[in-house]
Amino acid sequence: MPQAALQTNQPASSLDEEILYLTELMGLKVYDLKGRLIGTLRDAALVPLVDPVRVDRYLVGAGPGWLSIRHDQIQSITRTGIHLKDERMTPYHSDEYMLRIARDLLDQQIIDAQGRKVVRVNDVTFVKNRENGGDILHILEIDIGIRSMFRRVLSGIVPASVIRTVQERIPPHSIRWEFCNMLEADPQRRVRLNISNKLLLDMHPADLADIVEHLGHEDRAAVFDSVDAETAAEVLSEVDPDMQAAIIESMEADKAADILEEMDPSEAAGVLSELPEEQSEQILDEMEPEDKEDVEEMLEFRDNTAGGLMDTGFLSLPQEATVADAMSELKQMDLVLEDLYSIFLVNAENHLVATVPLARLFFAAGETPLRELAADPLLFVETNEKQDRVAELFDKYNLLALPVVDEQQELVGVIKVDDVVAVLRQR
Repeated sequence: MPQAALQTNQPASSLDEEILYLTELMGLKVYDLKGRLIGTLRDAALVPLVDPVRVDRYLVGAGPGWLSIRHDQIQSITRTGIHLKDERMTPYHSDEYMLRIARDLLDQQIIDAQGRKVVRVNDVTFVKNRENGGDILHILEIDIGIRSMFRRVLSGIVPASVIRTVQERIPPHSIRWEFCNMLEADPQRRVRLNISNKLLLDMHPADLADIVEHLGHEDRAAVFDSVDAETAAEVLSEVDPDMQAAIIESMEADKAADILEEMDPSEAAGVLSELPEEQSEQILDEMEPEDKEDVEEMLEFRDNTAGGLMDTGFLSLPQEATVADAMSELKQMDLVLEDLYSIFLVNAENHLVATVPLARLFFAAGETPLRELAADPLLFVETNEKQDRVAELFDKYNLLALPVVDEQQELVGVIKVDDVVAVLRQR
């Protein structure tokens, strides 16, 4: 079933005569022009491509089948019944362009984008307006608090007027409909229901990851189908490692490859190492050659070593380079500065010679040799160094980055503080 991404807000109106709840509407008797009973209301539906807030259809149970009544056929809607002004009704047929409120919203989970958590829909609030000689309902809010639970429990047992009087003592907890973004597992239905993913894209990946961890399999898939590969990679990086492989395993190989290409090679390798070998190979075959090579290189290292933790993306310069050379290189390369802490100097054999903290460049003259700005002592680890030792070095020297060399002492990667923090969190 679909879910929604929403933001919490307070009710826009407190005028009881203008407000109706889904719990009050369900089961209402529907009457024709002469006051004869036609049936009872079983559901109501929006057609988002036509109007995203107006209730467009009323689905009425009449005998063995259901009837579909258009919004412009309604004369009046009260808490005691619905009266028609047009009796040309048609049998109800399932329509993928309809969002049925009782079926698709009631008792379904939603994502509260402001509270950054998963909650469950208890009721739905409508505002009633008079248009063209008939009553029109517009969906106003999703109700998720104790007040709505109170209405659900007592609906059909206690008169609606009594429920409304008692509920005034309970603070409302609702979510405005205009902040609602449905999550639907079927991509085609998302298009038919005019579903946007803007609220998801505006959320921080760490918050979205927390939400993903509380969703079921189909709804997790809907989240990843609703965002681009870059966002999906950021979210996947924040998800619990035990869940990462399950998420990737459920995807088509080409989509999984697109996401893993946006991740650090070490993270991507960590995910692939948890998959069956055949599926891992299928995903690797879908990756771009350069990305595939980087990930395959990382797969050769054991998870609990520096090699398994390092990132192969770093900036190295000849040991004779100056500050001007470094600034020129930074401008040309497609690097995210917030992930770049140091520049590494190497000799002709690609052996690590020095580490230069990036911050020292900005206050030095252009002709200054980078060697003069190097950190002391020169710290590094080999690819087979244990992660515990790596963590000790970061803690002892307050490091932001630590270079990694191979058995020939050639520079092959860098470990960033974020990688170490991620390892410590898993413990």
